[in-house]
Formats: sequence, structure tokens, C-alpha cells
Amino acid sequence: MHQYAAILGHQSHLSLAELVATIPGFALESIEQKVVVLFSSSHPLSQDTVDQLGGTILLAERVTTADVSMADIPKIMANEVEGVKKKVTFGLRCYGIPRPQVKTAYIKGKQIMKDQKRPCRYVGNEKKAAATALLHSAQILNGKKGVEMFIIQVKDTLWVGKTIAAQDIDAYTWRDMEKPVRDTTVGLLPPKLAQIMLNLGASMVRTPLDPKRKKLKKEVYTVLDPFCGTGVIPLECLLRGWNILASDITAKAVSGTQTNIDWLRKEKKILKKDVSDSVSKHDAEKPFTYKTLPDMVVTETSLGPNLERSANSRDATKMRNDNEKLQVAFLKNAAETLPGVPLVCTWPFWKVKGEAIHLEKIWKALDDIGYKAILPEGIEADNPERPSLLYQRTGQFVGREVVMLQPKPNKSLE
Repeated sequence: MHQYAAILGHQSHLSLAELVATIPGFALESIEQKVVVLFSSSHPLSQDTVDQLGGTILLAERVTTADVSMADIPKIMANEVEGVKKKVTFGLRCYGIPRPQVKTAYIKGKQIMKDQKRPCRYVGNEKKAAATALLHSAQILNGKKGVEMFIIQVKDTLWVGKTIAAQDIDAYTWRDMEKPVRDTTVGLLPPKLAQIMLNLGASMVRTPLDPKRKKLKKEVYTVLDPFCGTGVIPLECLLRGWNILASDITAKAVSGTQTNIDWLRKEKKILKKDVSDSVSKHDAEKPFTYKTLPDMVVTETSLGPNLERSANSRDATKMRNDNEKLQVAFLKNAAETLPGVPLVCTWPFWKVKGEAIHLEKIWKALDDIGYKAILPEGIEADNPERPSLLYQRTGQFVGREVVMLQPKPNKSLE
């Protein structure tokens, strides 16, 4: 088994759920400092892995299981950069280590390089580790020009690894902000959350891995987004080579999604013969008529009106009632015309005077409609009565409830 440490994003519960759902043979060892997950995987992980994960900021691979101290870190670091030519760049990312010890490790690291007559520089310091963007630009992650040691105090031992992957913030910013069509009048689904939802969806249709298989086979799915907006979910599908079915009730959204897909195809040179897309105008409450069913539905249904300030109790209750009607109608239609297809969707909730107002009737209707809400194995719901995961950024007036819906078996076929 391969041992790793992952730094979770700001919605740590959602990030952990994604890891459990995505990583082959995931086995949790511990959670440290609230945001660092130590785990093992049956398959090796890499930058490609993190590029597909919306909720993992950084990934480190364990390099030694020996009983070591901070005094050993400079030597371990020197061993890791033996193959680096010319100037060496190194850094330390430490959790639970006193700052004076980190500072000393930096000084000793530079000294050991000097003793070996190797020019070097370090990034980060005892107060703050290097930014992930710098790890990319300095070619530390791929090991070509250096290394960042990842050290965390776990009880009375040190977990020591090297950083091997980190989120590419510039790539997220580019595809989110530079796409030709953006609609700020509706809730903008973050690309990272779209990635998480796609990974949760894949976990419901993925066949179990053969433990004897040494190489992961590339997954290719067909994903339907029937509330596509400006196409955040379809764009993420395109980047990972998944076929796209997208629709929306408004012609404006359909046009915007198609424009954005065409733009990304041109920018990334993704041919239609390799990844297909079909974007159409369609009311998600009306029957779907696809000749071949999608593998999954992943969608942000509707968050309701765009709010400029916190809603009062009366307005929030009205928005909830209106939204429940939409959700029930959509799910009834999906159950009838997309039989057996799992869904991952977001439902809105509103914060009123510190209290959250969630959808209620839809939860009571799920069983009759034909769906069961689930979560990845071992993940606990934010509320035991609602198996879901909450997403809300500071300052947002409307939050998102991420729901995984598994179709119930058709009793007539049992």
C-alpha cells in the first residue's frame, strides 16, 4: 500500500468524502490538525490525481517509516535531491512542529547542500510554507529541480514525506474567469465543487477495482447536466474526457454553454471524435428522450433567486416552497425517463438569523419517487436525518446541500 498525506480544502468534510469516493483502496489512518488526512491507497497517486480532485489542495507521499527526528530531515532531504542537476530548490511544510525547529532544519538543509558543494535556495520559511503556485513554477513537485519535505507530528512520532502534487490555482482561475460566457445573475458553481460532484457521481457507477490490476484504466462516462447554466459541469467533463449531454430551459444558457464548450475545445485541442457533446433546450420537468441513457446525472438544479442580502424568514420559506416543487417534479421525471441512472445534485439552503432553512418535503418524497440518498462509505452526514454534505462560503446568503441519489431497485423486476 502507498501512504499519503492530503491537505483538505475549506469544506473539509466534502473534501474527505471525495477522497473516500475517488482514491482506489482508500484506507483512512488519521486526521491531523483538522485538515491533514493521512491515508493509504492501493494504487500510486500523482499530479494527475490531484488535477481531478476539487477538494484536495496538496498531496504528499511518505518517504520513510523509520523513527526519525527533525535533526534527520536535512539528510533525508539531501537524499531526495541526489538526482537534481545544477541548483537545488528545497522547502519544508510542517504541521505541529515548533517554529525554532523548522528554522533550524532550513539552516541545516542549506548547510548540508553547501558541504556537498551544491548551489541551493529555499522557498517558504518557518512561519509559512511556500505557496502552491510556487511549487509548480519551481518544478519541485515533479522533483526535477528540488523537493518540499512534508512533516507532521503524529503523537510521539514524525510522519515524513515529500510533496508530489498540488492544485493548480492558475488553471482554475483561467477556466473560471476567462471563458467567454459568464452569468453573474445566477449562482456560479465553482469548478472545484463541480469536480467533487463528478467524482461522487463516478463512485456510484464505478465497478470495483480488481486488486490484481496494476494500472488504473481511464474512466470514460457520459454525464447529463439538465440545468447546465453556462456549462461549468460540462466543461469539467470535457477536461477529463467524459462525454457531455447538457440542457437548460433557457436559450441563453444553451447558447452560453455551447460557446464555452467550443472555446475550451479550441484552447485545449479536444476533438469531437474523442469527446462528444450535445447541448439542447429542454425543460428538466419534461420527459428525457435519450436513445442511450447517460451513466449519471450531475447538476446544480436551482438555487432560487440571486440574493444581495440575507433573506428574512418569510422570503426564505417562500423560496423553499417554490424550490421544493421544482425538485419533486424534476426527480419524478428523472425516475421515470432516466431509469436506473444515479444523480448528484445541489439543493439550496438559506441562513436566516444564524439558522439554516433547508428543503424538507423533498426528503420525505424521495422514497416514493424511487431514490435513496447515500454517502461514501464511512462518511457521516452533517445531519443524521439528511444524508447530505453542506457547502457554503463565508459571506454567501445561499448555501448548497450536495446530495447523492441512488435509484432504488424496481420491485417489479426483482
